[in-house]
Amino acid sequence: MTKKLLFLLDTDPAPSVFDTVVGYDGGADRVVGYGGVTAENAGPLVDGTIFTRGPKEKQYTAIFVGGSSMIAGEAVFAAVKKRFFANFRVSVMLDSNGSNTTAAAGVALLAKAKPLKGKTAVVLAGTGPVGMRAAAMLHSEGAEVAITSRSKQRAEAAAKAIKDRFGFAPVPLETRDNAARAAAIKDADAVFAAGAIGAPLLSEKDWQDSPKIELMADCNAQPPLGIAGIEATDKAKERHGKIVIGALGLGGLKLKLHRACIGQLFESSDQLLDAENIYAQAKSLA
Repeated sequence: MTKKLLFLLDTDPAPSVFDTVVGYDGGADRVVGYGGVTAENAGPLVDGTIFTRGPKEKQYTAIFVGGSSMIAGEAVFAAVKKRFFANFRVSVMLDSNGSNTTAAAGVALLAKAKPLKGKTAVVLAGTGPVGMRAAAMLHSEGAEVAITSRSKQRAEAAAKAIKDRFGFAPVPLETRDNAARAAAIKDADAVFAAGAIGAPLLSEKDWQDSPKIELMADCNAQPPLGIAGIEATDKAKERHGKIVIGALGLGGLKLKLHRACIGQLFESSDQLLDAENIYAQAKSLA
């Protein structure tokens, strides 16, 4: 029986242990990781995947592009696709920093709880990989989206990058402190917190009495949480009249989604899994 081989092309110096474990849990028979992969050196690795098996066996070889930087990951993803020609190709998934699967899980759960069309959504710490992907997915649901950053320049750069990739530009907001972030969500219907570990973004008093906010999600599972007053295990739980989702609450769907996408890679040799189709898969699983 042909073995299912998954090759991790990681842009960080060492390939991700997390992605390796989920690769096996997703159905790969063997996971091989390479660190320090760039658009410039990815070519020979890709060649090794496309020239070694016949057309009927190619579906059992797949590539996963990871690492902490979505910008670097997108460059490698593009380089991988550029190497393909005719039927010399294998399926590829991009999930740098877990951003596609994490954002997809969070937004899919929000959309399941309440329709987002016509709503105003604010992505706190929206310039990182998860925040930028979440902004795009919220927009795909019909929401008007803003992203925040401590730096106006960084917010504007992220908005431009989102427009270049997804065709729309969220409103960039500078929020240097807690008070500014509280002001940014004053008129929001939905709040998605995508901050780094150990970076509190809102206190409970900033949102508990809001008559406007309906939905909230926080991606940070490690105390202090991004949004105080939400428990990491919350999954569509009502708190202060809002439906809230904590990092572990969305984490179950994130892992289920990640595993399902890995399994999908081995169904054919021509799949390219990025934000749009990963989000569609998340909605089917939510």
